[in-house]
Amino acid sequence: MEMNKEKLETITNLFEGKEIRSVWNSEKEDYYYSVVDVISALTDANIPRNYWSDLKRKLIQEGSELHEKIVQLKMKSTKDGKNYLTDTLDTKGIFRLIESIPSKRAEPFKLWLASLGSERIDEVFDPELAIKRAINYYRKRGYSEAWIEARLKGILNRNKLTDIWKEGGISKDYEYGILTNEIYKEWSGMKASEYKEYKGLHKESLRDNMSDIEVALTDLGEIATRELAKEHKPLGLEQNKEIAKRGGNIAKITKENLEKELGRNVVTKTNNLNYKYLEDSKKIETK
Repeated sequence: MEMNKEKLETITNLFEGKEIRSVWNSEKEDYYYSVVDVISALTDANIPRNYWSDLKRKLIQEGSELHEKIVQLKMKSTKDGKNYLTDTLDTKGIFRLIESIPSKRAEPFKLWLASLGSERIDEVFDPELAIKRAINYYRKRGYSEAWIEARLKGILNRNKLTDIWKEGGISKDYEYGILTNEIYKEWSGMKASEYKEYKGLHKESLRDNMSDIEVALTDLGEIATRELAKEHKPLGLEQNKEIAKRGGNIAKITKENLEKELGRNVVTKTNNLNYKYLEDSKKIETK
């Protein structure tokens, strides 16, 4: 789900500026939010922990699996500043929690989620709607028509690569991630997650925050990997890793030649965000 203006306003109205403690998980690329903080913001409960205990028991009785998604993480207490284990849920889990809370404050958010769900169902029957939504989203963010066209072509090229990987015996999500990282590491020196961290990103798309040169090098690495895989027909993860490295190396050679001519690095920390994260927390500050 894109963090658009509507969503930001909905969340702001929902929590009324109250602090919701969160921890960023860079591996899963998701936040884990304090359950009691969300309950405190949405209800008039005197003791949010007791409210959560009763709600958790009710959800278990109803057969909900939400309690199985709970992760206990240490968070700093707002009372004494010490770190204590507290129940947290990821973004999807928090959405499910909000839907379970009978609160007037949560109603606007529930209506927004229902509207979003309806839009996605419409897109199942008419996929063109999803493409139009993506184009409109990029236009609102200020991307040029040429950039949008290149981005959509890049998505198609990426799908062609994953299809080739599938033919080579790659089937698990983590395997696609490993191969993608091999390409990135070879030409940029960083895994995708490290590249995002370098640019100050969390959940945001890496490619949406690349320069046109960075996008071109990424595309070149993936296209080269695809063509090499078509030619050599690797099987299994290890053989595909070797081909991915070779494909990434082609982009690396191009990058080094370009940097030599330009006299500067082409991998930059520049992103397209109009905010920045502070101390790995959920708070954002306008640039």
